[in-house]
Amino acid sequence: MSSFSHYSVMLHEAVDGLLVREDGVYFDCTAGGGGHSLEIARRLGPKGRLVAIDRDTAALAAARERLSEFSDRVTLIHSNFSFAQSIAESLNLNGVNGAVIDLGVSSYQLDTAERGFSYNQDAPLDMRMDREAALTAYDVVNTYEEERLKTVLFEYGEERYAPQIAREIVKKRGLKPVETTGELVEIIKKAIPISAQATGHHPAKRSFQAIRIEVNGELAVIEPTLRALVSLLLPGGRLSVITFHSLEDRIVKKTFADLSSGCTCPPGFPVCVCGKKPEIRLVTRKPVLPSSEELAENPRSRSAKLRIAEKL
Repeated sequence: MSSFSHYSVMLHEAVDGLLVREDGVYFDCTAGGGGHSLEIARRLGPKGRLVAIDRDTAALAAARERLSEFSDRVTLIHSNFSFAQSIAESLNLNGVNGAVIDLGVSSYQLDTAERGFSYNQDAPLDMRMDREAALTAYDVVNTYEEERLKTVLFEYGEERYAPQIAREIVKKRGLKPVETTGELVEIIKKAIPISAQATGHHPAKRSFQAIRIEVNGELAVIEPTLRALVSLLLPGGRLSVITFHSLEDRIVKKTFADLSSGCTCPPGFPVCVCGKKPEIRLVTRKPVLPSSEELAENPRSRSAKLRIAEKL
């Protein structure tokens, strides 16, 4: 297995946005290789505390090694960030001063062939962020009915040729199971018109994104997790969220907008009857984008967006 590597996108922007207090309590909800965690830990004093969460055991092992000098103030948890509320309760935390979520796939996951995330390397169809999870990309490709496959490809990959790709997958798996990423790439290429493949993007990019999102249930957990984290934040506490495609960013933007809005009564009402009050204020009205220096150093960060909110 290759050594764990992950470039922490907008590292300083995301952590600076938390306004880390030396004695504060912080969550890194996607520890990865420990990049954001390390930067937070460096800013904590002996009374500060960091909880680093990740569903990937390889990521946690790398984070544990990277954070070893701060082991007195860091707790590593193997879990999905959607369980942040119960994790806080299990650690007897009444609130946190900040949290960061990096929703991207790590470079390690993309570059480690056997994980099956990449369309550039032939490997068994897997794509699980948590290797202990039951559902794999093999299951999605080989067991989903054609209509469900089409829906996954269209909704999660925004793939315009979803019907053709789903039809071709079902046709090929009728002869024999589709077992590798390489086989899936060839099926996708056959389904997409040659003229549409000369767009600059790999023809399998959108489909692989869609299947990965389905395997890991990535989108469904974002809104409830953001709401849970906001409820955990102490007044003045901050939440930094990094997204990597429009589907994620749309959910974050919409959730932040709802949490930052007050009364929803019709304009004609003489008094408010809904009682809704803003829970956060938007620190970033528009998303922060990677700097030109970061883009030159890590081209994979080009689609990243950072949004920050503060608890009222």
